[in-house]
Amino acid sequence: MDTVTRHSQGVGASVLRPDGTLKVTGEFAYSSDLWLDGMLWGATLRSPHPSAWIRSIDVGPALAMPGVFAVLTHEDVPGEKFYGLEHKDQPVLAIDQVRYQGEPVALVAADHPETARRAADAIVVEYEPREAVTDPRRAAFDPDCPPVNPHGTLVRHQPVRVGSEFTADVVVTGEYEVGMQDQAFLGPESGLAVPAEDGGVDLYIATQWLHVDQDQVAPCLGLPKELVRLTLAGVGGAFGAREDLSMQIHASMLALRTGRPVKIVYGREESFFGHVHRHPAWMRYEHGATADGRLVYVRAEIVLDGGAYTSSSPAVVGNAASLGVGPYEVPNIWIDAYGTYTNNPPCGAMRGFGAVQACFAYESQMDRLAEACGLSPVEIRVRNAVSQGSRLATGQLVDSPAPLADMLRELAAMPLPGPGGADLRELPGGVAQTTHGEGVRRGVGYGVGIKNICFSEGFDDYSTARVRVELLGGEPHVLVHTAAAEVGQGLIMVKTQIARTELGIDRVTIVPADTSVGSAGSSSASRQSYVTGGAVKAACEAVRARLAELTAGGATLTEVLAAGPVEETREYRHRPTFPMDPVTGQGDSHTQLALCVHRAVVDVDVELGLVKVVELAAVQDVGRILNPLALEGQIHGGSAQGLGLALMEEIQIRDGKVLNPSFTDYLIPTILDMPPMKLSILENPDPHAPYGLRGAGEPPTLSSTPAIAAAVRAATGLSLSRVPIRPDDIALAPV
Repeated sequence: MDTVTRHSQGVGASVLRPDGTLKVTGEFAYSSDLWLDGMLWGATLRSPHPSAWIRSIDVGPALAMPGVFAVLTHEDVPGEKFYGLEHKDQPVLAIDQVRYQGEPVALVAADHPETARRAADAIVVEYEPREAVTDPRRAAFDPDCPPVNPHGTLVRHQPVRVGSEFTADVVVTGEYEVGMQDQAFLGPESGLAVPAEDGGVDLYIATQWLHVDQDQVAPCLGLPKELVRLTLAGVGGAFGAREDLSMQIHASMLALRTGRPVKIVYGREESFFGHVHRHPAWMRYEHGATADGRLVYVRAEIVLDGGAYTSSSPAVVGNAASLGVGPYEVPNIWIDAYGTYTNNPPCGAMRGFGAVQACFAYESQMDRLAEACGLSPVEIRVRNAVSQGSRLATGQLVDSPAPLADMLRELAAMPLPGPGGADLRELPGGVAQTTHGEGVRRGVGYGVGIKNICFSEGFDDYSTARVRVELLGGEPHVLVHTAAAEVGQGLIMVKTQIARTELGIDRVTIVPADTSVGSAGSSSASRQSYVTGGAVKAACEAVRARLAELTAGGATLTEVLAAGPVEETREYRHRPTFPMDPVTGQGDSHTQLALCVHRAVVDVDVELGLVKVVELAAVQDVGRILNPLALEGQIHGGSAQGLGLALMEEIQIRDGKVLNPSFTDYLIPTILDMPPMKLSILENPDPHAPYGLRGAGEPPTLSSTPAIAAAVRAATGLSLSRVPIRPDDIALAPV
């Protein structure tokens, strides 16, 4: 950290979030709360089929309904008809076919939300269903598989090839599956589009990346980017699902057609169809080691189901391939990672993407290898742990602290919880009284995860910050303006802390995020503290230097600012990254890497298959703590989503159709499911990062899932090679 005046409410302090109290008390304004007099309500008609030709669309019955102002189909898209996060392959509205259940087909604007929904239901669409491609392995390997879209069935194949020795004293193999997890944010997709006098549109939206939304929305509206202005509205969670567009183009089309503000709010069921999910994965692994447990080689085949369109699948495949052996030293590697197109629901970004799926498989393998070598789960990991100076599967040098072996030893030394069961709420099944302790077995498991931080593979990853110091009420005041999306992670607070630290001024205001300032990139990949934090720090440093010049002659800060504000804008880029070689997978593809290790203690009712997570313990290296309280919340939250993936969260798909699009049947952990957590947070600064920080939001999601699965295996003696682990996987397992 540079030498600046330490501020009691600056970097390193547990500063309370300015939005925290409002959210807890219900006073916070989310995007679904937006309102303008005279606004209309939009609704979307979606396909009931995962794959079908559209033979005709009759909007007449909807247009005839009182209160309906517009009904639009693909013919009404004013500009380009396709958009996409990485490739423009997704139609704004289905043209001649639909490729997944829930694909948007038509739009309605009406004077009441129920009128809009009834009008959407009144549109008559003639479909001709056809064969749906729903098996990602068929899409990856069968040359006779029907193409899902003009790109065929394969999004990306990324090999990793290192070394040539693929024989060993001890060999373990396994096949693993990860189900389709939903981000399950509590604030459904919503926003308000307002037509402007200049022919443009002002869009108030809950998103993760304002500028990439603008880049996709403007061409489809046939407008220059400067006429499509986006402002961040209150975001009720994201976790990756708001990287892709949902209703942004649709609301804007309706607003421009009607000349009225148009609000769209998805219901919970529509939300399940309206955003991408975590890629389901099928993985086959083979680990070879010496008799004393030193890794010799890893072979892996990873198939990720991307659904009907590209979204961020190429990056997900890259992460799965580059991090596919985990944070272990492996001299010989043969990985093939595939992303496929299918007629299943589209998949894209979700916390830890690509790395989460691979982590479950390689950590399950490490447990099998430990057993085969007669070693403990901790010792097998310690013997193979990366450290500073190691090389990853891509050949990239680990050039900052990576004390994995020490982290594992510290975790193993933490005291275990005592026996439970005195209170029924402590047992599997809880107050349902399914057991009083009979049939309950305890298990302990470990998990290790490594996650890349920031965008990778040569992406021009940067953020922009504008910082102004001025007199307000006779006192110096700082204004910080970025386009970075606050999605619940505490970014507003961190920017405030950085400004106080660098400028030594108490009064800091964060200007609402919008597209009138340069891009800040996406609030994903655990990158905003690093990149936007870096931009705010750089802009503050520039302002500080200007102020030092202006006060050098003896003038006071107040006197200098009385002559006018001092403002600087800076872009911050991390060090360059490079694409993985398409044949060998080699290359310095990542900016930064972060480690987290988990220990899980579970009680399992082996007769009923019910699982109670008794405790989670975690050790994570974050480089430098910016806000201790917020950081603990990130580790708790990431662990909760990992618990959900391990034991309960899965979108059930049959023949391309979603069976459980509701929180009645799609289960997420509640406060009763989350156990007490023990945390040890380490600070080994990364010399390449602002303040030495290391992105922290995603790593806990990786390691918590395999730790819990390992603990359940230890309690039951079952192999359990698929998550989420369901009660019938335990209770009905073959004896």
